[in-house]
Amino acid sequence: MLFNVKNAELSNGINLQYVERGDASGVPVIFLHGITDSWRSFELLLPHLPESIRAFALTQRGHGDSDKPETGYLPQDFAADVARFMDAVGLESAVIVGHSMGSFNAQRFAIDFSERALGIVLIDSFVNCRDNPNVTEFYETEILKLTELVPVELVREFQESTFAQPIPADFLETVINESLKLPARLWKETFKGLISTDFSDELGKIEAPTLIVWGEKDAYFPRSDQERLLEKIANSELLIYPGVGHTPQWEVPKKLAADLVRFIENLKTEKVQSRAFREIGQTGNTFAA
Repeated sequence: MLFNVKNAELSNGINLQYVERGDASGVPVIFLHGITDSWRSFELLLPHLPESIRAFALTQRGHGDSDKPETGYLPQDFAADVARFMDAVGLESAVIVGHSMGSFNAQRFAIDFSERALGIVLIDSFVNCRDNPNVTEFYETEILKLTELVPVELVREFQESTFAQPIPADFLETVINESLKLPARLWKETFKGLISTDFSDELGKIEAPTLIVWGEKDAYFPRSDQERLLEKIANSELLIYPGVGHTPQWEVPKKLAADLVRFIENLKTEKVQSRAFREIGQTGNTFAA
């Protein structure tokens, strides 16, 4: 599938690359990728979405072919960029779908810009990285040692560790090449931003309906993180994918797209019900897909 790649200049002067597909009158949905990825992380998923979803897959600052400023790699910086991006493309509100690091940024967006979040989807997410030995050990033993060039072998090993089911070989090469677009300083800055930030005590402020999606074989973030998110975010549900790793959008894109559509259709129904839009689902539900 061919994608129309565009650039948006934000009010802070930063240019972000993105792709857009779907009907202009459809429900706006913004996709935020994981660490060192780009909009192409959703390349396998986007074709499975109906025209009724106006999808924006965004390459966040420092990643892919978007601008790479010297500073500003904390979740609140990424979240503010999403709000500026919405201003740039004329969106008052949107559903925010985030994977891994992107899900952390989506959480922050739902806290800082609650009136603009129609709903959020957290794919293989976490409460914080500071207490996660899988992330902190990788940061301390591999990332902090990086000099000017990031070894291809490191990138390949990192990306291959994220999936539990086979993905297309050419797509794996694509995501590896996208990760290589980040200089060593940005590997360090983005990982540092994740590990140094903990806003778990603010998760109760999230009012947007929330879908938590977790691959049962995620090698980075355990089910306990998903349960904590489910407990802290009032209007939330947890969807578990048996046999899937950290990247459902690569491993089971058609299934994930169908679940996103279900969630968004439910949002539309709830919004028609006015107050029920914010009041339903006060007790989180867990179920396997």
